[in-house]
Amino acid sequence: MALKTATAVAAGILLAGCASRYTPTPLATNFPTTKQAKLQAAYHWGVISDNIEKNIVAQLKKGPPRPVFLNEPKEPSAFQRALTTQLTTSLVNDGYVVSRSPAGSLKIDMDVQAVTFNANRPQYRYHGESAALATGVWVLSEIEAPVLAGVAVGAGAWDSYAWFNAQFAPGATPKTEIIVTVSVSDQFRYVARTTSAYYVADSDRVLYGIIDPEPVDPAQTRIFKVRGDM
Repeated sequence: MALKTATAVAAGILLAGCASRYTPTPLATNFPTTKQAKLQAAYHWGVISDNIEKNIVAQLKKGPPRPVFLNEPKEPSAFQRALTTQLTTSLVNDGYVVSRSPAGSLKIDMDVQAVTFNANRPQYRYHGESAALATGVWVLSEIEAPVLAGVAVGAGAWDSYAWFNAQFAPGATPKTEIIVTVSVSDQFRYVARTTSAYYVADSDRVLYGIIDPEPVDPAQTRIFKVRGDM
């Protein structure tokens, strides 16, 4: 063990000594581990709406009370339509006057920006998996959690493993994300504003207004070369 430790330290010193002190561009590094919610049901849209409403109300309370008007897009996606409806309900239930006309009201605008990254993005979770020690006895090894690391218990350990693993959305990291920005403003200034980002199931892209082009069949594509003057 001591030999392995000494070897690792020596290797670290050697690598540190070889690192370049000057580079033409900043070195690419990873951000600290964070979590981002994945939208998979209409109920999740309601959770988003409630969170947006709480943030907006907290900022609206800083000024005199005024009616608000939700400015729905002309051709809203299913997500935008649901979010507008749920946000209206939350504001009304919290005692705010939601006007059906923009005249004399603060305007609430909603912007949903869809971002598509490269497919097959990496999925980082934790190190270690469950393993059976004996009948009804499982071990959770090398899991980076204070209460679960290296714990071997009875049959209930599988429930603990399933509970720990349930926090992660199934499948690979989606290639689709949306950035939701809700702004409250009048003709002169922004009164409140909130922005948040979410993963979106790639199979549900159409619900967020993302229309993918039809695939082109190479067998039906021909290339013509034009020669001479037109």
